[in-house]
Amino acid sequence: MKGTSTAGAAGLIRPDVARDLLRIEAVTLSPETPFIWASGLKAPLYCDNRLTMAYPEVRLRLTRGFLTLISEHNLTPEVIVGTATAGIPHAAWLAHALKRPMAYVRSKPKAHGRGNQIEGRIEPGQRVIVVEDLVSTGMSSMGSVEALRAAGAEVLALLAIFTYGLPGVAERFEKADVPFYTLTTFDTLLRVAFEDEHLSEDERRSLKAWQQDPNAWSEAHSG
Repeated sequence: MKGTSTAGAAGLIRPDVARDLLRIEAVTLSPETPFIWASGLKAPLYCDNRLTMAYPEVRLRLTRGFLTLISEHNLTPEVIVGTATAGIPHAAWLAHALKRPMAYVRSKPKAHGRGNQIEGRIEPGQRVIVVEDLVSTGMSSMGSVEALRAAGAEVLALLAIFTYGLPGVAERFEKADVPFYTLTTFDTLLRVAFEDEHLSEDERRSLKAWQQDPNAWSEAHSG
């Protein structure tokens, strides 16, 4: 199994999903007034895909999109696994649609009780799909994959709603031999936002510069 990074099957880059995320403000673009991320870096956008829970029609479109990815890539999961916390509801909706068991994985084991990192039931050798709401650096996704592999699961792929497409992320998934498919991408979102006149050409260039080098962009906007 060779790791790949793509926004689904050919042509399935889902401008409709990008428009949904912009419309409900799950993704907010603000190149002139940057956000400060938990890492301390400044960024011209912020993504909170938890907001999709509030919109039934958006939830349904996302679930159907994941189903299409699974079909297009001939994936045969036995268990659907969400990442804590924002991936959990999407994994639940997908598992329900597929009539498959569902589990979720924490960023680290609990400090009490049984000390579980994986909640639910996964048997050694079972084929699983991991569902994320967002992929930024890919580090937390890799942590989930490693926990599942340590439990004996076979990770078929990681699915996400959206990715920033930051440098090195595709290589990280490829090195870990994890196929990675997203419903929509940063580039698609920029194109849609520009076409719908939410961004000027200068703002689009600024956002693209951030994607290519977030650290340099943050430093340039630290004044």
